[in-house]
Amino acid sequence: MPEPLESDLPIAHTPFEDAQAIFAGTLFVSLALILFNQVGMITGGTAGVAFVLHYLTGISFGKWFFVINLPFYFFAWRMMGREFTLKTFIAVSLLTAFTEWSPRLFAIDRLHPAYAAVLGGLLLGAGCLFLARHRASLGGATVITFWLQHARGWRAGKVQLMIDISVLAVAATVLPLERAAYSVLGAVVMGLFLAINHKPGRYAGH
Repeated sequence: MPEPLESDLPIAHTPFEDAQAIFAGTLFVSLALILFNQVGMITGGTAGVAFVLHYLTGISFGKWFFVINLPFYFFAWRMMGREFTLKTFIAVSLLTAFTEWSPRLFAIDRLHPAYAAVLGGLLLGAGCLFLARHRASLGGATVITFWLQHARGWRAGKVQLMIDISVLAVAATVLPLERAAYSVLGAVVMGLFLAINHKPGRYAGH
């Protein structure tokens, strides 16, 4: 068996590369969530739960999202390690800040829910992929999803899609049917994107 060439060996990410990926990933996700909120949609996972609580109570999505994620850090620390947990905490904090402040920086006058679902799903998938490749996540369900992929080899996109559909099924009881259907479309787009682009072992060592 020939030895791998030096150029074929995985190269560890630098702190700067991790920082830009976490920043870009959370910014992408925040844009997706702003699109969803604009048309009254939700997403899956803990973000979906935060959306439902936001719609029911009027308390901002960012505040709910930050609080809901607190119990998951213990699981992440034990199962995924200190580095993953700290990066995830930073990502969750950034997303909270972005969703709180971004709407004050720009406004969307017209947006069709189908467009929001497709674009938002792709932004969510791309943002989560950036984070996953730099050993970070947005907490909650994604912690469990990436742990299952790392420990069991389960495809992250498929697991995420199952979790998201379950959350959306419950959330459909408080959403108009049309908005619930568009929310499912957004979750499917995100899940398919992750299933195609985030496969176990493809980026091992990074």
